[in-house]
Amino acid sequence: MTREELCAKREEVLAAYSHIGTVNYCERYGSGHINDTFLTVSNTGKRYIFQRINHVVFPEPEKMMENILSVTEHIRKKVELEQGDVERATIVVVPTDTGAPFYRDSIGCYWRMYEFTERTVTKDRVESKKEFYQCGEAFGRLQGWLSDFPAEKLYEAIKDFHNTPVRYQNLMRAIEKDPKGRVAEVQDEINFVKERFEFVQTLEKAYASGDLPLRVTHNDTKLNNILFDETTVEPVCAIDLDTIMPGYSVNDFGDSIRFGANTAAEDETDLSKVSLDLDLYRTYAEGFLKGCGGKLTKTEIELLPIGARMMTLECGIRFLTDYIEGDTYFRISRPSHNLDRCRCQFALVLDMERKAEEMKLI
Repeated sequence: MTREELCAKREEVLAAYSHIGTVNYCERYGSGHINDTFLTVSNTGKRYIFQRINHVVFPEPEKMMENILSVTEHIRKKVELEQGDVERATIVVVPTDTGAPFYRDSIGCYWRMYEFTERTVTKDRVESKKEFYQCGEAFGRLQGWLSDFPAEKLYEAIKDFHNTPVRYQNLMRAIEKDPKGRVAEVQDEINFVKERFEFVQTLEKAYASGDLPLRVTHNDTKLNNILFDETTVEPVCAIDLDTIMPGYSVNDFGDSIRFGANTAAEDETDLSKVSLDLDLYRTYAEGFLKGCGGKLTKTEIELLPIGARMMTLECGIRFLTDYIEGDTYFRISRPSHNLDRCRCQFALVLDMERKAEEMKLI
């Protein structure tokens, strides 16, 4: 969609939200890559987040919005019982004039609106142990609040998103097709994955045996998906709930460790700089477990280190698959970008394997 088309449709959609008043301002907002996001201000001075949902990535926006409404309502009820700040505990969907949680425009695009959570900020990178602890506590608190929500009732917004055996099979298919003739140059990386075939099955086997429960999971547990109070710098709530769906708590934990406890950037080419910071690992684990409030099972706690390794390996597998297929999914800024990302993740996996006993003790 061109900028002109987007602007034209935006005006059509805003007319469906006339109850918020006259819109005085509506401009691009944030750094997200999936949805088109705008900061919208009405003549009352109230601010909103207004978005066009990417229905290529999220093929059933209606069901995704049902997930968000169900989960946020559950959270607000829990916070009300705790006598907490219900208004800021989670995101608030603004209905259309007809009461719908989204609007489908005349060309089939889906739009939605959220109330803007005032007096909050986001952070793109971990700058202190305290921030990482708070990130863990916020995502752990989400687990605690949703521990009694029936996860199987939620729609799977992106099928097999964190199903590592499926990601493994996707890689094998890409290797077989080799559409860009790149397989020959990545044999070491392919062998690295194949050597861990049994490990890849660990969490799915634990679930199949009944040892690992299905939970409501966020599935994108990065620091920038937490809102912090701009004055106290305390975590307020988790945002970006598009990928909230059934999953494993250990994967939510692991994805945070993968991005936050790595001593190097995700695309670092000097692999000697890549390692797991055990101090940050301990810090996040303390925050996460405190936030969970005793809601995790003994097996889940034991599998937290496995979740960290699994999410790191899975991410590396996804980068490698995309490189072999011609860089069609992840944005790149150089020809070998996805391969560099893959190698960085695999170097982190190696370090986690070396430190497995220390991770377990923590």
